[in-house]
Amino acid sequence: MASKASKRLFSPSPIILFSIIILVKSCIAWMVVFNGGPLWTTLLKEIPFTLILFCAIEWFATKRKLLYYLIVNLLVTAIFFGVFMYFKYYGVIATYHAFEQVNQVTAVKNSVFSLMDPYYLFIFIDIIIIGYFLIRRNKAVNWKQKSQRRVRRSVIATLFGISLALCLFNILPNRASMNEIVKAEQMGILNYEAYSLFKKDEEKLVDASEITQDKINSLKNIQPSAAPQYFGAAKGKNLIIIQMESFQNFLINLKIDGQEITPNLNKLVKDSQYFNHFFQMVGQGNTSDAEFVVNTSFYIPEEGAATMRYVGKQLPSLPKLMEASGYNTATFHTNTVEFWNRGELYKAVGWDKYYDQKFFGNDDEFFFGASDEVLFKKTAEELQNMTNTGTPYYTQIITMSAHHPFTIPESKYKMTLPDRYEHTLVGDYIRAQNYADYALGQFIADLKQRGIWDNSVVVLYGDHMGLPIFSLNNDEKDLMKEIYGHDYSYDDMMNIPLIISVPGMPAAEHTQLGGEIDILPTVANLLGVSLNDHIHFGQDLLNTTKNLIPQRYYMPTGSLLTSDEMFISGSGYDDGTHHPYGGAATSPAQVSQEQFNNALQLLNLSDSYVNQLPDREDAVKTSNKNVSGFD
Repeated sequence: MASKASKRLFSPSPIILFSIIILVKSCIAWMVVFNGGPLWTTLLKEIPFTLILFCAIEWFATKRKLLYYLIVNLLVTAIFFGVFMYFKYYGVIATYHAFEQVNQVTAVKNSVFSLMDPYYLFIFIDIIIIGYFLIRRNKAVNWKQKSQRRVRRSVIATLFGISLALCLFNILPNRASMNEIVKAEQMGILNYEAYSLFKKDEEKLVDASEITQDKINSLKNIQPSAAPQYFGAAKGKNLIIIQMESFQNFLINLKIDGQEITPNLNKLVKDSQYFNHFFQMVGQGNTSDAEFVVNTSFYIPEEGAATMRYVGKQLPSLPKLMEASGYNTATFHTNTVEFWNRGELYKAVGWDKYYDQKFFGNDDEFFFGASDEVLFKKTAEELQNMTNTGTPYYTQIITMSAHHPFTIPESKYKMTLPDRYEHTLVGDYIRAQNYADYALGQFIADLKQRGIWDNSVVVLYGDHMGLPIFSLNNDEKDLMKEIYGHDYSYDDMMNIPLIISVPGMPAAEHTQLGGEIDILPTVANLLGVSLNDHIHFGQDLLNTTKNLIPQRYYMPTGSLLTSDEMFISGSGYDDGTHHPYGGAATSPAQVSQEQFNNALQLLNLSDSYVNQLPDREDAVKTSNKNVSGFD
């Protein structure tokens, strides 16, 4: 019986059998990535690419033909699996730039596994079945012999020509599309991957002499004040920036069945400058990208993480500005400095010291290092030592305990979730952030007891979203609708809080649009640090009301935020979509073609400026002091 089944299974020519297998895998990938799943056009968009490879095997392989088919099958399987797993978290189509960072993925394997749905594993079933028959010697020998039969060259040549024509037909007309997801759907996933690998960078760098602050401000339609309000209001104070892992703005003042989720942050908001219309601006590097954007006021690179693309440059930065103003600088992170190439980032932006896992140890460890409680306790002790020197300091603190997939140890639970939130990503997220708030509350109390708080400007923001729409099932989306009062949307997802505590400054809630790129100029104004000779793409949020924020990576190229709405590009501007904030009903389009073009120009100016900065090799021989590194 098994013999007849195997004969039926493997009786077709390998080129037919493996084409059918790839088509099935294509359908699974399209079901995950594209709304509505596969179409009949999936056949014409995905199979021609693999047929080109199969034709090459039939043409040139005289031996081990079956092995080459299996290799191609495994490669395509890996690409599809990588694409839809990456999409489930980032909401973008992974290309080779993302696959280059596979070593970082192994460090977040818990997050990766948490995104899997059982039906994803169907993509591997053929490998298991084929493997079973290949280890049965008689069946393997029989199939290998049959696979060696040559297909007529005229047939292969015709099939190759048709397949190549279809690939070019899918790729060439769709190259101009800006929306990467639309482009991948128009081309086909495999064609898009090939196109991304071989395409040339068509964007020309703007000459550095033409990149001025006036030009940047003009594109953003802002006019900085000659005498900005609050300039030097906190001059000489310490600067402490706290980057909260995966912290979204909806958590502020949120109560679930009467339970306050972030009581310490809620209290801080009442006493501080609170910006509730503030957005993430990170890319592939996620947390490390947030560190880069905040400390440089440049946009993330077009491809890859900033810690991989830009750290070879002498980056103008907030640590360097503060050092020039007589400050000591240090950054604190409980993970290893090698993760996301942070060691090179820290040198490039000019930190005096960094404190990583070697300093914090492995006590009370979960996810990627010591808990937030350990982070804050040891950091407070070190801040006391820095205070005792009598020199003001700028420090950045990166929290980690509320990292995806948010399954903190039960010993860290500080609240009881309602039953409907149990065993959901939303519930786990809320509980993890409740713990993060608890640890932060201890830190604030510690700084106040030491007398550090009242002599410091404390800035707190979320680094990036914690609950991607793409990762939520229907029940979890219903929970988010319960929280928001409307369907969970892109702008909800990317909205993070910015809180600035300034000694002696009256509290206020600000509704103007802002992004992570605006933190550097805002704190520079408060501390009385001039930016006259410092190119920056952000703006002082305490002295401007208009803003224009280009987005990359989590949103398609060409997408942007204005004070009026979020715009998501299509193939370009004309077929883009306009999204009012806060789940409001559709309104007349607010983002103009001019704003769309200006946003693209801003990105190009930032790319051009950073890429033309001097290389760091000639300037790295500095006096960086060592705690965990910087010998």
